[in-house]
Amino acid sequence: MVPMAELQSVLESITNEARELFGQGQVANYIPALEKICGKQFGVAICDLKGNIYQAGDANTNFSIQSISKLFTLIQAVQIYGEKLWEGLGREPSGTRFNSLVQLESEQGVPRNPFINAGALLVCDRLESRCSAPNFQLLNLLKSLSGNQQLTVNQIVARSELEHGSRNAAMAYLMKAFNNFHNPVEKVLESYTHHCAIEMNCIDLVRAALPLANQGQCQNGDLVLTSKQTKRINAILATCGLYDEAGEFAFKVGLPGKSGVGGGILAIYPGHYTICVWSPELNQAGNSLAGMFALEKLNELLHFSIY
Repeated sequence: MVPMAELQSVLESITNEARELFGQGQVANYIPALEKICGKQFGVAICDLKGNIYQAGDANTNFSIQSISKLFTLIQAVQIYGEKLWEGLGREPSGTRFNSLVQLESEQGVPRNPFINAGALLVCDRLESRCSAPNFQLLNLLKSLSGNQQLTVNQIVARSELEHGSRNAAMAYLMKAFNNFHNPVEKVLESYTHHCAIEMNCIDLVRAALPLANQGQCQNGDLVLTSKQTKRINAILATCGLYDEAGEFAFKVGLPGKSGVGGGILAIYPGHYTICVWSPELNQAGNSLAGMFALEKLNELLHFSIY
């Protein structure tokens, strides 16, 4: 483990360097509600296995977690379905855009993995089949894992995403055409957009993800996942969590991770830490520009890598 004082010093140094990158990326503009976010913000938080938090910058600022929610819906689905979840759902990197219809068509309605949009929609469909109130239950899970009972859904963002979700609807209907989607598309889309619009901060997210660094175990000793399930989710994060930039992320950062177009990136250093960076300006691949830089610097300075 890195000494506390050194870790804090490194985070503050990285934050100062990351802020020099402001203006080089662009906030997500295909969802109008996200386009209004001030891009010149950066936060970072780290949580160790004892629950100690290290933070710098805007780590307490809430943001829309967007596709980071896919990690937690996957955890829910694995808890409910176990191995049966993977019937009709792949575990391979896509190599294409996160919302590709071409790949879904060519592979007969089976999404490549649970972290592209088609895969996440399928996971939400499976949860719709088994959960009485999917939105409420996911929010409750995140409240429990993060220890923050004040988490909310940004209804403006959710509505904006739903209104501009035609491509997601097309993917869901395409899967339904291949008999790989079981619930009303509109109902699943509503759940999906509400999940993406949950607002958390870097500290909330590192606490919520801690079981993935600790063989599925929460700080209080409760098991969220088995050790085997935890390893497998981390493996999918490492190969698929950053869309078509997953290879670059593995090369430069070397950690399992999940990004979102809200500017957050959540990374797992199994056996050691969970890490969350946030900065709304995105690079061309749709991942946080300053966030990618910060995680690469952590690897470089403190050797945070599984490789």
